[in-house]
Amino acid sequence: MNALHVSSTEFRALAERVTQLAADLYEGLDGARAYPQTTGAQTQRAFDEPVPQQGLKGAALDALTDVLQMSRLPTPRFFGYVLGSGEPVAALGDLLASVLNQNVTAWRSAPAAVAIERQVVRWIAGALGCPGFTGSLCGGGSAANLMALAMAREAKLPANEAGARPGVIYCSGEVHMSIAKAVALLGLGRRSLHAVPVDGQARMSASALEQAIAEDRAAGRERIAVVASAGTVSTGAIDPLEQIAQICAANDLWLHVDGAYGALGALVAAEKYRGLNRADSLSVDLHKWFYQPVDCGLLLFKDPAVARATFSHTEDYARVIDSGPGEDFAFFEESLELSRRFRALKVWLSLRYHGLEAFRAAIRADLEHARQLGDAIRECPQLELLAPVELSAVCFRYRGSGSQADVNQLNAAVLRRVIESGRVYLSNASIAGAFALRACFVNHRSGSSDVSEIVAEVLKAARSIGMQR
Repeated sequence: MNALHVSSTEFRALAERVTQLAADLYEGLDGARAYPQTTGAQTQRAFDEPVPQQGLKGAALDALTDVLQMSRLPTPRFFGYVLGSGEPVAALGDLLASVLNQNVTAWRSAPAAVAIERQVVRWIAGALGCPGFTGSLCGGGSAANLMALAMAREAKLPANEAGARPGVIYCSGEVHMSIAKAVALLGLGRRSLHAVPVDGQARMSASALEQAIAEDRAAGRERIAVVASAGTVSTGAIDPLEQIAQICAANDLWLHVDGAYGALGALVAAEKYRGLNRADSLSVDLHKWFYQPVDCGLLLFKDPAVARATFSHTEDYARVIDSGPGEDFAFFEESLELSRRFRALKVWLSLRYHGLEAFRAAIRADLEHARQLGDAIRECPQLELLAPVELSAVCFRYRGSGSQADVNQLNAAVLRRVIESGRVYLSNASIAGAFALRACFVNHRSGSSDVSEIVAEVLKAARSIGMQR
């Protein structure tokens, strides 16, 4: 018998044990801490052991209890970062995807997986008001943004054969950090980024964009693309997509929209996203505001020919020889990856189980939770909003007294205390130099009562800090 063989009876017992752990975890989420009581030293001690030379068999699963206890659980009161809540039916899809172990390179290697992924891409594109867009799933927004800007570069300043040439990429100062990483990796360099000023609501100024393009043209600089945000990571600001699309069309520039966080808001508030369908490419993270387990990014684009011109480079050992309808398709001809997991199964299964309207309802609830928190902050004299509540991110602070540095220090201490208490989890942002407490609602488990605890926990933390001073 092969040394790695696991019988069906043994697998069933192991799977039942893991499934029970998962079910118990879900059952206890309401009362669980939003952040574990652990330290770096404790986690190192828990898992610092020599590699087993002989298998532990079923006892190998005993340590999963430590994994759960030292993990940040997806509780209803986790409001940090932009991290979706991990929908359970999708998690089952992930399990089966690992069992099937499909390498979703081309139809011939994974027929059902390729067909399902292409269908999921069509579903999401249509739901976002971008019918006809195609694309593929990837690890996340960083990978999607990198691929999108590679396509932009190849469309405007081809580099695959002779190498990269200098070219300007326009974005606002609120753009996600993955954009700077992408231009560095593409050989354009971070100095190629032209930061466009924003208005009072942290949105890219269309008039400033036009001025920047005119200045670069007059200086003889090549221009490649504009990166617009459909929901900035700090505040959820949406750039004026329609105006930016018109400017791009008039100046022959590629329009990439980074919608990793916010684009899915278009499912319930399409009026905020006018012009989204005019993008040449669009990044969306389904593991953010579509509640899927990590990882599940998506790059959508209009023209597959540009994707193939950018990414197609196939040796004979991988060349597709099938010619039937759909059988000649290969994701590796249109994306960066060759080896690709069956990410689409969880999305497909989750959508089939719940239906798109259930996801719309969850997104509406998140928007309402953000409005609820915003109202509570406005009604509390000790707190103040630091940015408009455009989507589901709310940035605020405890007012405090003294210089901005003093208030920043106080709010950083408040945040640490809130996290230590374990009841709610917030993250932070910087708004015009001010340290902000940030709650982001992309959690299908959260209810109104969970949201109401945020202000109470912040005030309690501030009082405890004041009493110690």
